[in-house]
Amino acid sequence: MKTIYLDNNATTCVAPEVLDAMMPYFTEKWGNPSSIHSFGGRVKRDVERAREQVAALLNAEPSEIVFTSCGSESDNMAIRGAVEAANGKIGIITTRVEHPAVLGICRYLGSRGCRVTELPVDSLGRLDMAALDQALTDGGRAVVSTMWANNETGVIFPIAKIAEKAKAAGCVMHTDAVQAVGKIPIDLRKVPVDMLSLSGHKLHAPKGVGALFVRRGTRVNPLIFGGHQEGGRRAGTENVPYIIGLGRACELAMKNMQEERTRVAAMRDRLEKGILETCPDARVNGDRDNRLPNTLNVSFEYVEGEAILLMLNDLGICASSGSACTSGSLEPSHVMRAMGVPFTAAHGSIRFSFSRYNTEEDVDYVLQNLPGIIRKLRELSPFAAKGNAMPAGGRK
Repeated sequence: MKTIYLDNNATTCVAPEVLDAMMPYFTEKWGNPSSIHSFGGRVKRDVERAREQVAALLNAEPSEIVFTSCGSESDNMAIRGAVEAANGKIGIITTRVEHPAVLGICRYLGSRGCRVTELPVDSLGRLDMAALDQALTDGGRAVVSTMWANNETGVIFPIAKIAEKAKAAGCVMHTDAVQAVGKIPIDLRKVPVDMLSLSGHKLHAPKGVGALFVRRGTRVNPLIFGGHQEGGRRAGTENVPYIIGLGRACELAMKNMQEERTRVAAMRDRLEKGILETCPDARVNGDRDNRLPNTLNVSFEYVEGEAILLMLNDLGICASSGSACTSGSLEPSHVMRAMGVPFTAAHGSIRFSFSRYNTEEDVDYVLQNLPGIIRKLRELSPFAAKGNAMPAGGRK
């Protein structure tokens, strides 16, 4: 059975060019980059070349890039590190639709005495900018952490405007750009964020490597102590093969970004159009005019998303109901709840996310099979009759 992979916001395949770049560092160039001998020194130079490749994708300085293990570590280092650098005397402003990596650390710090404000979004998943203005005028220096693009809906936040407001209020500005990096242009010489998180496995590098951009002059305490690596900002022997892979993936992302914004977006749009034409009571979630080019989140009323995913899986089609970090939960997505998606639709939300490795044949295959799945599930649903609603507060 063939596999149609449309869950690229959860993880991407490792690009062949990335794997090729990594392999010598497992077998030939295995020296420790912190060693003083030339065998390790040559590896150190290659790590610094990868740092330059990551910085180039962001239009940042190489010295502003800290290699980490993943996006979640980068988020935790940014937010917790900024709070600790201020001796805990700082508030946090974030949003209700952040990835669990951000919400988790914010709520933890809230339990330790930080004042945490979670900003609302509207029905299209757009940030309430008036609420941001209010939070910034409530007093007290703060860390502002808002995502660049939502992992479930693809909705893009106006990060430049948010950052300008945050900086004018004297705040430290962090953005979780894990889903945005490599898909849309990011220029950190023009957008005044202090810190930005990214993750390798979202842009065809392997799992287990990420980075945090820390603008020169930004005060942030390390999350991991014990060594001088990464300029003293993140201890631990460098994961050299994966860092090399991340650098190569960033280089490829610069080369392929136009394809992401054209061919990939066209496939997404064709799938969306086909679903809306063939599946009654389907709705697109999020701002269709301002989202990532690869992401489609659609709700099917009166059916369960888990059931749809299982039947798609039986046909070799991989999709998801939201963040992979919250998969398995029986509760509706916190993003769907924050947007006010009706209960009858929130449980039936499915995310399809493309990459440059997808084809038109993938779209054809989904459109050949998905309408029949929805019809079959609706025939089995006691709430499928138009006008009926699922019971408030839960499902049967």
